[in-house]
Amino acid sequence: MAASTTTVSIKSLAEESHRARSRIFGAAFLIIAFLIFWLFANGVDPVLQSTFGLNQGNVKAEDRLPDWVIPSYGTVVMLSVVSAAIGGAQLARGFGRYTHLMLGLIVLMFIFSFLTWATRDASINLAGMLRTSVGAAVPITLGALSGILCERAGVVNIAIEGLMLSAALVATLVASVAQNLWIGLIAALLTGAALAAIHAVLSIRYKVDQIISGTVINIFSTGITSFISAKFMQVYPDLNNPGTFPNVSIPVLSSIPILGGVFFSSNIFTYGAYLLLIIIHVGLFYTRWGLRVRAVGEHPKAADTLGINVLRTRYINVMLGGMAAGFGGAYFTLGSVGRFDEVMTAGRGFIGLAAMIFGKWTPFGAFGSSLIFGFADSLASKLAILRVPIPSQFLLMAPYIATMIALAGLVGRAIPPAADGQPYEKQ
Repeated sequence: MAASTTTVSIKSLAEESHRARSRIFGAAFLIIAFLIFWLFANGVDPVLQSTFGLNQGNVKAEDRLPDWVIPSYGTVVMLSVVSAAIGGAQLARGFGRYTHLMLGLIVLMFIFSFLTWATRDASINLAGMLRTSVGAAVPITLGALSGILCERAGVVNIAIEGLMLSAALVATLVASVAQNLWIGLIAALLTGAALAAIHAVLSIRYKVDQIISGTVINIFSTGITSFISAKFMQVYPDLNNPGTFPNVSIPVLSSIPILGGVFFSSNIFTYGAYLLLIIIHVGLFYTRWGLRVRAVGEHPKAADTLGINVLRTRYINVMLGGMAAGFGGAYFTLGSVGRFDEVMTAGRGFIGLAAMIFGKWTPFGAFGSSLIFGFADSLASKLAILRVPIPSQFLLMAPYIATMIALAGLVGRAIPPAADGQPYEKQ
C-alpha cells in the first residue's frame, strides 16, 4: 500500500513539473512575441521594404533568382502574431514532445524579424551570408567533433585550441617547403595527434588534472607558434606561402537553388567535416566500437569488468580527437587564407567546446550548434556593413548565452558522460 502511494505521489510530482515547465515555455514564447513587436515593429514606417538577395556572385545570369522583397512592418507584425499564437497554445494545452521544435521555430522567427528590421529600406545577400556561416562553422564543427571523441571516452580536452593553432602553423610550414598541400595536411593531422598524445599521457597515465594539462598545451602552442612565426616565417616569406585547396562543386547537388551553393560548392575541409560528422555519428551509436567508447565514458569500472581496455580506449580516442582538431587547424591556412598569422584560430577551439556542450555531446547536435555560432559570426560582420545601431559584440555573445541556458537545464538538460574528466585506476 505504501509503495503504491509513493508511486502515485512521484507520478503526480512529475506531471506537475511537466505542467510548470509547459507554462514557463508558454510565457517565454509570449515574451518573445512581445519583444518582436516592440523591438522590430515599433516606430517602423509601414511603407518600407526589406530586400534579401538569393544569389551568390558566381551564379550565371540565366540561373539567377529574383530578390525576395517583403514589407518590413507587415512581416514583423505577422511573425509577432504567430509567435503569440504559439505561446497561447503552449499555455492552453502545450505541444508535448514538440515543445522544443516550437522553441526552435520561435527563435527562427525572432532572428528573421531582426533581419527584416535591420534591412528595412536596405538589402542583404541572404545566400552569401548563409555560405559565410557554413564556412565559419567548419572549424568549429571539427573542434566540437574532437571534443566529442575525447569526452565520450571520459577525457576532457580543452587543448583543442592549442592543437588547432599548432596544426595550422605546421601545415603552412610543411606545405610551403614541400610545395604540396596534401603533405601539409598530413603534417597537420600528425601534429594534432602528437600533441593530443601528450595530453593523453599526462591525463591518463600520470593522472594530471585534465583542465590543467589542456591549459598547458594551449599556452605552449600559443608561445611556440608566435615565436616561430616572428623568428622565421616573417623573415622568410617563402615559408608562409602554402596556397589553398580549390573549391570543388558537387554535380547536381551544387545546382540546388540557394542551398546548393551554400553546402556543396566548397573545398576539402567542408566535405571532410561532413564525412567525419557521419562517420563519428554512425561509429558512436551504431557500432561495437562506439558502444565500448560510450561505456568507458559512462562507467569505466563496469566496462573494465566486461573486458574492455579502458586506458587503451581513452588513448585512442584522444589521439583521434587530436587528428580531428589538426584537420580543423589546417583549415585556417590551407583552406582559407593561405598563410599563417599569430593566434589566427581566435578561440575557435573553445567555441567548438561550447558547440559540443550545446549539442549535448552528439555529432549532429554539435554541427547544428556550430552553424548557429557561424551564423552569429557572419551576421555580426554583415550588420556592421549595414551600420545597424547594435554593437556586433552582443550578437557574438548570443550563442554563448544560449549555451549557458542549456547547461542550466532550462532548455533540456546538457548532461556530459558520467565519467567525463575522471581518471581511472585499473583495479
